[in-house]
Amino acid sequence: MQDGRVRLGLVQSSCGASLPENTCKTVDGIRAAAKSGAQIICTQELFRSEYFCQVEDPRFFDFAEKIPGPSCELLQAEAASAEVVIVGSLFEERAPGLYHNTAVIIDADGTLLGTYRKMHIPDDPGFYEKYYFAPGDQGFRTWQTRYAKIGVLICWDQWFPEAARLTALQGAEVLVYPTAIGWLPSEKESKGEEQVNAWQTVQRSHAIANGCYLAAINRVGTERASDGSEIEFWGQSFVAGTMGEIISQASLDEEVLVADIDLKRIAETRRDWPFLRDRRIDAYEDLNRRYCD
Repeated sequence: MQDGRVRLGLVQSSCGASLPENTCKTVDGIRAAAKSGAQIICTQELFRSEYFCQVEDPRFFDFAEKIPGPSCELLQAEAASAEVVIVGSLFEERAPGLYHNTAVIIDADGTLLGTYRKMHIPDDPGFYEKYYFAPGDQGFRTWQTRYAKIGVLICWDQWFPEAARLTALQGAEVLVYPTAIGWLPSEKESKGEEQVNAWQTVQRSHAIANGCYLAAINRVGTERASDGSEIEFWGQSFVAGTMGEIISQASLDEEVLVADIDLKRIAETRRDWPFLRDRRIDAYEDLNRRYCD
C-alpha cells in the first residue's frame, strides 16, 4: 500500500461438477489477479463446487471440509507466495452434523486471520441453504490485513443494512461480499432487470451509508440441479466507492476484475457526509425486535 491506495481483485467464474477443476480455476484467477497487481483478492461464494443448494440432497454434505483444511491451506500457500490477502468462501464442517457457509480471511504472509460464518441463511425456491448451513455465531467482525481493514459478509447478508453497519462500526474500510445469485428461468424475463438493479442498489447504499468501499463477487454460468431446476448466475461483480459510485464492474462472463481504491477517501467522505456522527443511537432500541406491533 502506498498513500492509502490499494488494488482489489475479484475472481468471477463458472463452476462445473468437478471440485478439483473448480478449485484450479479459482487459483488461476487468484494468480492472474496477483499478476495484475491486486493486493486483496476475493473469491465468489462456495467457489469449489456448483451451487448445490438448489436442492436438498444429503450427498452434498460430503463437499464440506474442516477449517483449517486442504482448501484453506491451499489458499494460505497462494497468499504467502504472492504476498496478497485472500478472502475465500468455503463449506465448513465444524463438527459431525454441523456445517456453516464460511469465509476464510488470510493475510499476505499466509496467516489465517480468522473466519466469518454467514449470519443470514435464506430458504427460498432454488436457494435451500437452511438445509445445509447453521447460521453464524461469531457475530460481525473485521480484520486488519497488511493492506486494509476488511469486513466480510456473505451473499444473503448483503440485503441487511444492520450487518453492513455493525461491520463498518468495527472499522471496516472495505466490505467484501462473496456471492452466488442469479435468475430463475421463470423470473428472468419479467423481473430480471429489476432484480439485478435491486442487488446492486442495496449494496451501493451500504457503501454510501457507511462511507466505505464495497466489493461484491458473484459467479456466472447456468447450473442445473438433479431435479431439473436451474439458476443462471448473473455475474456483474463490482466495486463501489465511498459515495456508492461504481468504480469497476464485471460482465456476465468469466472474468478477473481489478479495481483501485484510495483509503484516504473514507475520512474525506465521512467529513462531508457525517452519517456516523449524526446517528441517534439513543433511539434505535426497537431494532432488536422482529416487528413493532
